[in-house]
Formats: sequence, C-alpha cells, structure tokens
Amino acid sequence: MLGSLVIFFKLKEEKYNKFITLSLSFSLAIMIGISIFDLIPESFFKCIYTYGFNKSIIILLIAFILSYIVITLISGLMDKEGIKEDLYKLGLLNMLVLILHNLPEGIATFLSSYQDLNLGLKLGLAITLHNIPEGIAIAVPIYYSTKSKKKAFKATFISSLAEPLGAILAFIFLKNYISEMLISIVLIVVASLMITLSIQEMLPKALKYKENKYIYLGLILGIILVFFSLLLGA
Repeated sequence: MLGSLVIFFKLKEEKYNKFITLSLSFSLAIMIGISIFDLIPESFFKCIYTYGFNKSIIILLIAFILSYIVITLISGLMDKEGIKEDLYKLGLLNMLVLILHNLPEGIATFLSSYQDLNLGLKLGLAITLHNIPEGIAIAVPIYYSTKSKKKAFKATFISSLAEPLGAILAFIFLKNYISEMLISIVLIVVASLMITLSIQEMLPKALKYKENKYIYLGLILGIILVFFSLLLGA
C-alpha cells in the first residue's frame, strides 16, 4: 500500500506524463529485474535438479507461451467489457498479475520463516522493498485514468491482500504438503507473466509519452532497487 501513496504528490498537469512515464518504467524494471535475477534462476535450478536441463527448458518455454496467451486473453476480455482506457486497463492487468505473483510469495515467505525465522525476515524485507513499486504500478495508472483515489487504493489493497492470504493458506492447509518444487514451478509461471506484462503492456504505454529521459531514470532507479533487495534477501 505504500506505493499507492504516490498519487498524493501534487503535480502540475504538464508534469503528469513525465510522472506516469517514470512510474511505469520504474515498476517494469522491478518486475523484470526480480523475475530475471531472482525468481527464474532460483526456481529454474531447482527444476534442473529434479527434472534435468531439457525438461526444465520446456517448462520455461511453456510458462512464457502461457503467459502471452493469458495476458492477451485478459486484455481482449477487458476490451470486450468496454475498458478501452489504456492506463486503466493496464492498472487492472497489473493488479491481476500481481495477485498471482503475491500468493506464492506469501506461501514462500511463510514456509521460509517456519523453517528459519532469520531467513524468513530477510526474505520478507526484500519482498517488501520490491512490493512498493508494484503498488505504484497499480495505483498510478488507475488514478491518472480515473482521477479517483478510491479506485486506486481499492485495487492496490485487493492486490496487497494476496500475500498474507498466501501465508494464511500455507499455515492452515499447505505447510505439511506443499513442496519447494511446486513453489518453484509456480514462481517460474509468475515471473513469465510479469515479464510478458511488462514488455507487452507497460513498456509500450511508457514509450507512448515520448519522455525518454524519464524512462531511463525509472529503469536505472528500478535496477538499483532490485539489486538492493537481492542483497537483503541473500
């Protein structure tokens, strides 16, 4: 929810496009960076250990193909429902994908803490850092397309519930049954969804405003935060 607080920044109307560009590029850098440098490598090597290299490559390819299909289908369904505003649709897509992302993260954080509290705390802090720009990725598009703080907060709040829900599910139902392998495959799929969403939807929206300086700035800041969160989670 901290990320959604950026909608309270007092900006002149002529700076809206710059801020939207900065927010989108910052958020997509986080989503791609966490996926490429954390979720995929760790999960992929666990898959290799269990299934071997060839089958693991196939799992990765299937994950990306499914991600493209899912993002395209959801975007098409939103168009059919009359959601034509690019930014609003992007905010809703971000919310749905990040709900899918946060559920297994909540499970992983709970299970890590259940086995080793220090590891769980480090992982929780690292996840907290990259969840802030994920909140920005939901709130900013929805707010600037609707001018409604209520809608922006509501969408961000719904997404934020997914992580504690994952932890609760793990505590009540899954702690004795869920395996690291299952979490790894889920995280590969989620990482594929985030990369696909970032490239297919977020990057074109950021480029549309032709504020290249703010795209570069957002990408640099996002990459810095990714590496900082990875150091904390190491």
